[in-house]
Amino acid sequence: QVQLVESGGGLVQAGGSLRLSCAASTRTFSTRAVGWFRQAPGKEREFVAAITWSGGSTYYTDSVKGRFTISRDNAKSTVYLQMNSLKPEDTAVYYCAADRDAYTNYEMAQFEYWGPGTLVTVSE
Repeated sequence: QVQLVESGGGLVQAGGSLRLSCAASTRTFSTRAVGWFRQAPGKEREFVAAITWSGGSTYYTDSVKGRFTISRDNAKSTVYLQMNSLKPEDTAVYYCAADRDAYTNYEMAQFEYWGPGTLVTVSE
């Protein structure tokens, strides 16, 4: 069982930055790929970014490429999402999730454990 807790969400103006953290309850987290997903009001949950177990490969949805960076510190069992140049359309609840495997195709069904989410609100 892996418990995940996100933090770092909040209210920020357009153009600003936030860094989200996803802390895991177990060191086995370091053997799994991890993803960030988001769900805006009235919309389906969507993929944002993912990172393999070692951090050797990262993946991003097109709308955040060049603005968001995913990284991990396995010694701290934590994954980060640095979000720069935020836009109002980035407003959503952000979730981190641990994949079943060390590598990922970032399909939502492959992610076994999910955090409760953290709200990010970007104002005009």
